[in-house]
Amino acid sequence: MTESRIRILHLDDDPNDHELVLEALQADGLSCDVEFVSARKDFERALALDGFDVILSDFKLPDYDGLAALRLVRRMHPDQPFILVSGTIGEQAAIESLRSGATDYVLKDRLNALGPSVRRALAESREKRGRRKAEAELQKEQRFLRAVLENVEAGIVACDESGTITLFNRSMREWHGLPPDPVPPDRWSAQYGLFGADGKTPLTTEDTPLWRALHGESVRNAEVTIVPENGKRHTLIGSGEPIHDASGRRIGAVVALHDVTELKSLERQLRQSQKLEAIGRLAGGVAHDFNNMLGVIIGYSEMALRGMTPTDPRRTQIEQIHKAGERAATLTRQLLAFSRKQILELRVLDLGTLVTDMNKMLRRLIGEDVDLLTRLDRDVRPIKADPGQIEQIVMNLVVNARDAMPQGGAITIDVQNVVLDADQVRAYEGVKPGPYVRLSVSDTGEGMSSEVQAQIFEPFFTTKELGKGTGLGLSTVYGIVSQSGGTIAVWSEPGQGTRFDIHFPVADRAVHVQPSRAVTSDSPEGAETILVVEDDHAIRRLLCESLQEFGYTVLDAGEIREATRHCEEHPGPIHLVISDVVLPGVGGRELTQKLVAIRPGIKVLFMSGYTDDAVVRQGVLDKGVQFIQKPFTLVALARKVREVMDEARARA
Repeated sequence: MTESRIRILHLDDDPNDHELVLEALQADGLSCDVEFVSARKDFERALALDGFDVILSDFKLPDYDGLAALRLVRRMHPDQPFILVSGTIGEQAAIESLRSGATDYVLKDRLNALGPSVRRALAESREKRGRRKAEAELQKEQRFLRAVLENVEAGIVACDESGTITLFNRSMREWHGLPPDPVPPDRWSAQYGLFGADGKTPLTTEDTPLWRALHGESVRNAEVTIVPENGKRHTLIGSGEPIHDASGRRIGAVVALHDVTELKSLERQLRQSQKLEAIGRLAGGVAHDFNNMLGVIIGYSEMALRGMTPTDPRRTQIEQIHKAGERAATLTRQLLAFSRKQILELRVLDLGTLVTDMNKMLRRLIGEDVDLLTRLDRDVRPIKADPGQIEQIVMNLVVNARDAMPQGGAITIDVQNVVLDADQVRAYEGVKPGPYVRLSVSDTGEGMSSEVQAQIFEPFFTTKELGKGTGLGLSTVYGIVSQSGGTIAVWSEPGQGTRFDIHFPVADRAVHVQPSRAVTSDSPEGAETILVVEDDHAIRRLLCESLQEFGYTVLDAGEIREATRHCEEHPGPIHLVISDVVLPGVGGRELTQKLVAIRPGIKVLFMSGYTDDAVVRQGVLDKGVQFIQKPFTLVALARKVREVMDEARARA
């Protein structure tokens, strides 16, 4: 391979010395082009053009010296080989020149050493350039790697062979909120708040994925929990590997951690949803027949009580039957509420006004040894919900708070307008960024352990003594909140009280709260004619007997043909049809449309013991349609009938 020619710049004031240098280089077999300059300005001009491989310079010059030339070269070309070629140079000057960056020095009376010196300088220059290039490439790779590490969503942690953490990327800093300072292994758990998969058991250093990887294990999908001082718990899945050098010696370990907090949240929501679905199928399957049976029990016991004197010896027994029926009806409603299959009468309402209106009742409910504080934002934004169900939420939470304070205490109800950003929603499951109305109920009671908190929304879970609770109170709250489009979260510590936060989406349009339609008559009695359409014989008989006791003329029909015949043949007016939603062979809505066609102007009141799904499919919850949910008391039915009649009269 032909050696490439070397370009040399020679600074000297003596042309004869230049010729001697040329001869020495050629004698050594170097293939080179040498440019000779003697003046300072020519030297500086040549340096500016660059392109030289080696610079040779005399030590003493008329208007210049070798050290000044060396400083200029080092400033302009830091890696340029520079060799002093001088007739006389003292030891001190030689040492100073080498310290200043000269590659070598050669005495003019020993020019046979010049060729080897040039070759050595070129070799060192190539090596230095190669090293600098490698360092530049390494720095480039390190910058690239650092950029990748800082921008990946996974947390990356690495330690050296002693276990001291030496690398910590942005995700990890954000999760635990600490600077990426080196941390020895004995401080890992304490510094970073590391816990096991249950989020409660502190992890020892030996149990962490990083330590296991450091000791030779290939770790896959190990679950850990970070609980930093700011309280933002993160559930992480980590995989790690030991790091070895070229000889195979273990010099450290690295772990990549993925935040699966939201996935865990979704998993919990899925399990809860599956439980809801299972109970929903159970509740929905029995609701209709069970509600019909309860209607008969409640209705006939109510009728029996109305016919008894206060001193009747059988009155206590009938009252117990009536109470048992009502408790069973409440239990059914709670099951449907938990499974989100109850029928809601949604309205745009002011939550602040609703809570204010409940204040007096709540104070009576909690007793004198518990203080009640209500705090409301001004101009609380509207939400869309069932007012009766929201009242049930507040009552259940307040009663639970009272029960958690057997020695007395304080309950605070807050209603606030809030706008949650992406960071704030991390504290709540299932909440998306945006505007909400937050209902908070907090107490100063006994608080709850994390184990209890994990189960409080489970159906039939209770910490109360046997017979003191059904375990459906909070599960009912959960169901109502979910069905209303909201979310609920709990914050509690043993001995530190409890707070429930409920977020309701803001209604699309700010409509003033419509007051409930009041019954215009003081008495639920009447004299109109009512057609009752119900395929269950016991329920139909009960309704007819009850309405007759309230003064109405009643026509009864157990199936479609009878109802149609009454409308076609009854000689007088028929003012109202009370119809079950689901009838054999036809829906109640379809039947009543036929009856209205026969008797224009006839009013319709639907009733059903079915769940929300069935009623919605029949179109009963459409705007303006009157409806009453089974089971109901006979007085409630009579008042609803009166409400429908009086509203129709008022419109006329």
